[in-house]
Amino acid sequence: MGVMGPLGNRFPCARCQASGGSGSDLERAKRWADLFAQLDLNKDGRIDIHELRTGLAARGLSRRSVDKIVKSADSNQDGEIDLEEFSQYLQTHEKQLKLMFRSLDRNNDGIIDAAEIQHSLHTIGVDISLEDAARILESMDKDSTMTIDWNEWRDYFLFKSLRSMEDVARCWRHSTMLDIGEQLTVPDEFSEEEKKSGFMWRQLMAGAMAGSVSRTGTAPLDRVKVFLQVHGSTSRKLSLWDGLKAMVKEGGLRSLWRGNGVNVLKIAPETAIKFAAYEKIKSMMRVKGDRQTLKVYERFIAGSLAGATAQTAIYPLEVLKTRLTLRKTGQYSGIIDCARQILKKEGIKAFYKGYIPNLLGIIPYAGIDLAVYETLKNAWLQRNKGSADPGVLVLVGCGAMSSTCGQLASYPLALIRTRMQAQASVKGGPQPSMISLFQTIVTQDGVAGLYRGIAPNFLKVIPAVSISYVIYESMRKVAHRKCFPMTRGLFHLTFC
Repeated sequence: MGVMGPLGNRFPCARCQASGGSGSDLERAKRWADLFAQLDLNKDGRIDIHELRTGLAARGLSRRSVDKIVKSADSNQDGEIDLEEFSQYLQTHEKQLKLMFRSLDRNNDGIIDAAEIQHSLHTIGVDISLEDAARILESMDKDSTMTIDWNEWRDYFLFKSLRSMEDVARCWRHSTMLDIGEQLTVPDEFSEEEKKSGFMWRQLMAGAMAGSVSRTGTAPLDRVKVFLQVHGSTSRKLSLWDGLKAMVKEGGLRSLWRGNGVNVLKIAPETAIKFAAYEKIKSMMRVKGDRQTLKVYERFIAGSLAGATAQTAIYPLEVLKTRLTLRKTGQYSGIIDCARQILKKEGIKAFYKGYIPNLLGIIPYAGIDLAVYETLKNAWLQRNKGSADPGVLVLVGCGAMSSTCGQLASYPLALIRTRMQAQASVKGGPQPSMISLFQTIVTQDGVAGLYRGIAPNFLKVIPAVSISYVIYESMRKVAHRKCFPMTRGLFHLTFC
């Protein structure tokens, strides 16, 4: 969920002006009454759930969170909250916040500093630098003292449900499901509460929907990429435009979307398998350290293994996608016919052609993607030390750039994989291996031949990310009504 701005910014009257402690009873009563008046939109002396949703959802709280507040505050269960119930809820909640504040305030000086935030996150397995802890502190520090007093803490979390440091940590998490046609990235992190509530699977569904629309919108570029990977060479100097014209001439405009059905079909099973494997691998890695959150290199290892597991399970769909993408008009009647013909003519092994280079490509892609993302994000934070939250546009930009770098590093392996997938077995005919294909391409076309078709691959990044983000945000707003707020970023768990 995105970093929330302090409630002092949202409710001008919310801040207690007392110099210390929680203020006198009179001051607290006035502050609560001011808050109540701002939320009571029709000024009838009662707040119903619709008013509360309007007043709080626009300020970063999800429908689910607001429903929890109503359930806790509505003591007589009449569906509305009066001032007395509202004040009682805030009194109880402030007591919980006070206990949390005191647990963080290790030296009992009435303020929380960056070292105390760093120590508290470390106790739950989240290792961050003192500089990162200071950025977290800055998001709540309104008087520029580089410390958080009780008032600042209370205003920031007044309507948030906090029971542990894990809850606090989640308020600074950024992640998003943006799809650019590659599923080799490191999966996101989810809390136990998010898993039990079904939030995780709803978020994955939103990401899958965004990916489906994104891939469909950029399918022509994806098809011309595959076409150039397989048919491009020094002797056949095919450009992107030549590839598009050749495909349209052979099969019409509709042919530009050949193979897209399988490409969309494999999103859901691949994502589900990868996340299930990721959770299992993480649990096995935690047995030794008994930590809740993995370090960056551990996430890379777990993510790579999970990606390999998912690719192994759905790889026959990858082969079918390549064959259907390259098919000529009338060659196959559909996915099932394509699979039947491959099985009959080439055998079961044909469904795993190119598997080794595909598996090897996961490591450079996922590793560089994660490393570049963290580097770019931290560089932005260093240049903008006054802000603890890079914002969604910065994170999307970092993610697009990191993914592009990951593709650049793994592209030769992707090209070898595609050419092997496209090989149709002929009895007695040669079946080049990964190494022999690599040698042939370099000998005939030079190193540049290993990047044949990369231009359309890069061209589709910006439209793919844009389409995916727009659809994802739309799905996120729908999901707001039934679950926690969706989060932002690009497949990465980061603490700003």
